[in-house]
Amino acid sequence: MTLSFQISNLTPEDHPRTLEVWEASVRATHDFLDEETIRSLKPLVQDACLSSMPVYCIRDKSQTVIGFIGIDAPKIEALFIDPDWRGKGIGRQLVEYAINELEVELVDVNEQNEQALGFYQHLGFVVAHRSDVDGFGKPFPLLHLKLAE
Repeated sequence: MTLSFQISNLTPEDHPRTLEVWEASVRATHDFLDEETIRSLKPLVQDACLSSMPVYCIRDKSQTVIGFIGIDAPKIEALFIDPDWRGKGIGRQLVEYAINELEVELVDVNEQNEQALGFYQHLGFVVAHRSDVDGFGKPFPLLHLKLAE
């Protein structure tokens, strides 16, 4: 079932909950990351994403963040959905908002994250090229996707 939610700006007060969503989502989808790597990435997400770029979120009825997208136009830098809310159209709504309202046309995906790759391909992205390391220089290959013409 696809639901429609209001998209709003993330506030500093939302950061603790947003990090919880990030961690839960990573644990549900990034089975190639070990515990130490997840712990080491958490402060980088706080600094490199939540505090330094526009982040938009979707909240549930109680105004709790359940999904978010970080944008450094024209690129999606982060998209994470609370695992309890996956499959309900939240990711699609955030990506479509980024494409239509923020002129996004690029996104990087961990090569090992086949779910994310399939998700973005379903929304019209294609693989443009590949890197051997992620954005933090860690040995997790990235696929660089662009929106198909």
